[in-house]
Amino acid sequence: MQPRRSAGMKRVAKAIWYTSPGVAEIRSSPLMVPREGHGLVKTLFSSISRGTERLVMSGAVPEGERARMRAPLQEGEFPFPVKYGYCAVGVVETGPAELVGRTVFCLHPHQDQFVAPAGMLVPVPDGIPARRATLAANMETALNALWDSGAGPADRIVVVGAGIVGLMVTALATRMPGADVTVIDVAEDRRAVVEAFGARFSAKPEPIGADVVFHTSVSAAGLDTAIASAGMEGTVVELSWYGDREVPVRLGGAFHSQRLRLVSSQVGQVSPGRRVRWDYRRRLEAALRLLDDPRLDALVAEDIAFADAPKALPALLGSGAGGLAPLIAY
Repeated sequence: MQPRRSAGMKRVAKAIWYTSPGVAEIRSSPLMVPREGHGLVKTLFSSISRGTERLVMSGAVPEGERARMRAPLQEGEFPFPVKYGYCAVGVVETGPAELVGRTVFCLHPHQDQFVAPAGMLVPVPDGIPARRATLAANMETALNALWDSGAGPADRIVVVGAGIVGLMVTALATRMPGADVTVIDVAEDRRAVVEAFGARFSAKPEPIGADVVFHTSVSAAGLDTAIASAGMEGTVVELSWYGDREVPVRLGGAFHSQRLRLVSSQVGQVSPGRRVRWDYRRRLEAALRLLDDPRLDALVAEDIAFADAPKALPALLGSGAGGLAPLIAY
């Protein structure tokens, strides 16, 4: 543990708070001196989770899900005011000797510097840039979804929705030997990214007869497309989270005659097939290792300055906003 700062040198941290529907602001607060077993981190980047933070900023977290929706180091309570976020990468300034000077990933809200338990500070593997490391939580979601799906080599796989999670699933699925992966999305500008991962892009639904389909578009139309893309006794994995919205699902037609399986996947729990052997730390470390792919840099091409974030966030998290995984740069 490095020497502690004196009382007269107490730090002040600045963080983004969602304070009312569509409104964010930067608030300052004293930063506690790191206790034994904690580290002080100077943040480099944090990633904005468009889907989840859109719900948080609009106040659409259902009352019954507020406890489960809490980020690990969140402050405040839903709906407002709340300090939220879970994709921070920074450098450890003080703390356990083995961490000082290391670039680490932490499930922490958007804040320019913070103190966290050493066990939550996961070193970023050498060779993985800090910007790309902000994708660790998304990669964790994709890894868990692959486990939940039961997909394997040579499977015909469809991903409906080429947002950040859909593309992370695509990046993993195309690594399986012989896998035939198709991504369906109405946004033609995602074609190049999809094809760079070795998958086929389609801008319209196709009756592909897939073994496994992943749905990530957060829309009823997308879920219908996913169901229509599955083959006999295929599996549809639902990764979209709709907050407090009601979503109609077409379970008529061939859904029953084809004996389809509709499976939910959520990163809050390790997939049942791995849970006996895998804990959260092991899964997050694996996700960071899986980021050793320069093609993923295309997903984090946009960043905004921390000071500008309150003005930029309403547009970034607005309905229909483009882009993939915008970063806040500190």
